[in-house]
Amino acid sequence: MQVQFTVNGKPASIDVAPNTLLVQAIREQLRLTGTHVGCDTAQCGACTVLVDGRAIKSCNTLAVQHQGAAITTIEGLAAADGAMHPMQAAFKECHGLQCGFCTPGMVLSAIDLCRDHPQADDAKIRELLEGNICRCTGYQNIVKAVQQGRQAMAAA
Repeated sequence: MQVQFTVNGKPASIDVAPNTLLVQAIREQLRLTGTHVGCDTAQCGACTVLVDGRAIKSCNTLAVQHQGAAITTIEGLAAADGAMHPMQAAFKECHGLQCGFCTPGMVLSAIDLCRDHPQADDAKIRELLEGNICRCTGYQNIVKAVQQGRQAMAAA
């Protein structure tokens, strides 16, 4: 089956089997390997991407379900001049990552949660990030990064 969508602002058309997961299409066919496969069961959030601006776990959805959608992966967040997205910059500045495996999904989830919950306190941010597992950080600096990123997004 042929699927057409926009990925990181560019049109993409790929041929996929009907059972091809979106994460497989992104990583294997589009070669955008910032989207990680962690658990294959939608538990860890490493595969999170934005589809039409909403964070989804791409390991439990089929590529064909997203015909015509606008998909943003971690590779599509930076500006054309290479400047980091405010949330990416906040994760860097606040040391909201260690090994980096969860970071792409965490950043994309954080962008979505900030749009929906612009006043979330630390406890609410932790609750909203429950579907994204980080095994390294203890989340304290991730929460700081989300707060800082939210402020920078609002100012932009």
